Amino acid sequence: MDSGSPCAQAAGLLAGRGGVGPPIVLVHGLMGRGSTWGRQLPWLTELGQVFTYDAPWHRGSGVSDPFPISTERFVADLGDAVAGLGAPAIMVGHSMGALHSWCLAAERPQLVAAVVVEDMAPDFRGRTTGPWEPWLHALPAEFRTERQVFDEFGPVAGRYFLDAFDRTATGWRLHGDPLRWIQIAAEWGTREYWGHWYSVSVPTLLLEAGNSVTPPGQMSTMAATGSQTTYLRVPGAGHLIHDDAPAEYRTAVEAFLTRFHR
Repeated sequence: MDSGSPCAQAAGLLAGRGGVGPPIVLVHGLMGRGSTWGRQLPWLTELGQVFTYDAPWHRGSGVSDPFPISTERFVADLGDAVAGLGAPAIMVGHSMGALHSWCLAAERPQLVAAVVVEDMAPDFRGRTTGPWEPWLHALPAEFRTERQVFDEFGPVAGRYFLDAFDRTATGWRLHGDPLRWIQIAAEWGTREYWGHWYSVSVPTLLLEAGNSVTPPGQMSTMAATGSQTTYLRVPGAGHLIHDDAPAEYRTAVEAFLTRFHR
C-alpha cells in the first residue's frame, strides 16, 4: 500500500497491537486513550488482529483538532480509520467509544462486523457537566508521582489514567484539554442517539456496570430493542468494567467474539 494513499493515511490513525484474524478496534472512553487497553491485549490478540485508536482531542497535550466538537466529527474520524483496514471491524468500545462505535455501525454498516458496548446509553438529556466541572478544572496539568494519580482517581481509574496521560521527564501530563472534554460530555446532555441504536443491524454485546453511569433501564431497553443483542449486567463493577471486573469482562467478550474467529 502506498504510504501516501487515503487508505494508508486512514490506517495510520490506528495502532496495530498484534494478533491474527478479523480486525478488532478498541475505542476508548472520554478522557481515555488507546494505551489504556494494555491489560486486555494478551487475550484479545488471540481472537483477532487488534488495533487501538486515539480519538480527536485525546491525542496528546497541545494536540487539537480543526473541526468543531460533535459526535459527527468523532464518528467520521473513526470511520476514516476503520475504512483503511479493508475489512469490516469488530468495534470494542467503552463509554464514549461505545457510542461512537454503534453510531458508526448505524451510519456505515459496511465497515462494522459487530460491536461491544461497555456502559453507555443513548440518552443523557437533561444531565449537565456542572457537578464535575470544578473538579476537572482543578486537576494539575502534570502529576509528579504515581501516588498523586492514585490519590486523585483511586486504584482502578488511577492505573487507567497513568496509561492515558502523556509521560514526561518529570511526571504524567494531561493528554488533552479539560475544557474540550467538558464540551464533549456537554453535547450528550442536549441530544439522544436512539435512532442510531435502532439502525444497528450487526451483533452487539451490551455490558452494563452494576455501578453504572448510564440512566437506569436504558441499557436493558437497548437489549430489548436491538436486532442481535446479548446483554450482561456486571454487579459490583464500576464504569471501567474491563479493569474493575476483568474476569467477568473477559468471559463475556471472549464468548461473544469467538464466533467471529476463524
